[in-house]
Amino acid sequence: MTRQAEITRKTIETDVRVALNLDGEGKSAISTGVPFLDHMLDLFSRHGLFDLEIICKGDVHIDDHHSVEDIAICLGQAFAGALGDKKGIVRYGAAYTPMDETLARAVVDLSGRYYLIYKVQNTRDRVGTFSVELAEHFWHSFAEHCKCNLHIEVFYGRNQHHIIEAVFKSAARALSQAARIDDRIKGVMSTKGTISGN
Repeated sequence: MTRQAEITRKTIETDVRVALNLDGEGKSAISTGVPFLDHMLDLFSRHGLFDLEIICKGDVHIDDHHSVEDIAICLGQAFAGALGDKKGIVRYGAAYTPMDETLARAVVDLSGRYYLIYKVQNTRDRVGTFSVELAEHFWHSFAEHCKCNLHIEVFYGRNQHHIIEAVFKSAARALSQAARIDDRIKGVMSTKGTISGN
């Protein structure tokens, strides 16, 4: 079974292509025009063992907002598409990730229902040229379009780079765990017989 998807999105603001293989080796080719986001998506791919290609040409001369949002939308759609009918998936995943002085946790339910809890205290407004508030917006857009229930929390941390990096690593590991196929699961992991969100 091939669990792959490719999504394209073209607007006046951005031109995005995302290709995702859930059962990959952590290989990535990322070019978003937002260097810090490139770094986060590269480690997301590596720690989730997802093969991931992302190319975005966006209006970063205005700011990074449109590119970050549209990449997250496409990645969420690609994740949902690659999951297909969700038969045999574990459905739930959780991961704690330390990054030096920082500790983050992500918990996910690939339920087909969108919800985001994001409890992260930011220590500054920017990492390089990247606006820190866009990290939350990224996960909001991803969860909405992946149609998953995603809870992200940072318990403590001082370095803003470490905080965001721990979040991306935790989310990758939780998503990888939830998307894993378990041969013992017949149909879908639900007493309703469906996890489409309906």
